Amino acid sequence: MQEPFPELTKLVLHSPVKLETVLPDSFLGGPAPHLRELILESIPFLGLPKLLSSANHLVLLRLFDIPHSGYISPETMVALLSMLSNLRILYIEFKSPQSCPDWESRNLPPLKRSILQALEDFHFKGVTEYLEDLVTSIDAPKLFRMDIRFFNKIDFDIPRLAQFINITPTLREFDEAHVLLESSMSSVELQYRASEPSIHGLRIRFPRRKPDLQPSSIEKVCNSLLPLSTVEAVEDLYIVPRYFEKGDAIENALWLPLFLPFIAVKNLYLPNDSAPGIAAALQELVGSRIAEVLPSLEYISVRGLTRLGPFKKKIAKFVTARQLSGHPVTVSISPSAFG
Repeated sequence: MQEPFPELTKLVLHSPVKLETVLPDSFLGGPAPHLRELILESIPFLGLPKLLSSANHLVLLRLFDIPHSGYISPETMVALLSMLSNLRILYIEFKSPQSCPDWESRNLPPLKRSILQALEDFHFKGVTEYLEDLVTSIDAPKLFRMDIRFFNKIDFDIPRLAQFINITPTLREFDEAHVLLESSMSSVELQYRASEPSIHGLRIRFPRRKPDLQPSSIEKVCNSLLPLSTVEAVEDLYIVPRYFEKGDAIENALWLPLFLPFIAVKNLYLPNDSAPGIAAALQELVGSRIAEVLPSLEYISVRGLTRLGPFKKKIAKFVTARQLSGHPVTVSISPSAFG
């Protein structure tokens, strides 16, 4: 395996979790000009820069569970990506926060900017500081799918990522939003109504701690990371059904901040576990506040609801108030849950 493989088109290497295999610089001791797919999982590869420098036709690069010994700095990563003019799919996923060095000691000059003309699909798993450095130095004008998962709890002050999303045309025009809230993880996912249910356009996931079990964290993500024009264009809002651990209930009033950014939402889809609490929050909107939250709302759909009484009683007050204000809302209740 220390010889060149001039006809190699795909290379997949996986190392068992408890056995870290470090590939030496001499592995594939020559160019691989026809390589199109490279997948490494839990494997540090010292010769990766040399291999990629010859892989002019690489279309897919997946680096999974990058261990501490295989750490690649943002500077090196940008330099490698700048050589891959045909790269369409990119995964950079670190194994844990310990896979990255101490960021507080970093004081580096801005990196040279690279344009990734072919990149369409980008997945990242790591700390916010790494992604901030990375997106500062790249442009991806054709990027239509971006999946981000942060290890660390974000402080919602990530200006470089916000700018990257804002200047990428294909990450600004979505009409559906899916919000997931559970004990350990939150996410906001934007997609096109016509796309497959499993194909998102932009997804941001971040950990949640016990004191932060509230939907307002999603509001902060929308306000700090997503372009205003994107959020204001969403017409369908789904609250994804998930179950919390015992004692992790969300206070009813805390649902309202989540809805504030979505001023164009016409259709609201609720799961059975959250519907009563959301209805209780909405019924508090009376008088001049009735159209303050979800002003464009026309339709509410609830599925899988087993106890209709509490929900119907709470939502009726909201529906009546909206009717009187000239902003009528229709409610549909179905016994089947969302898929």
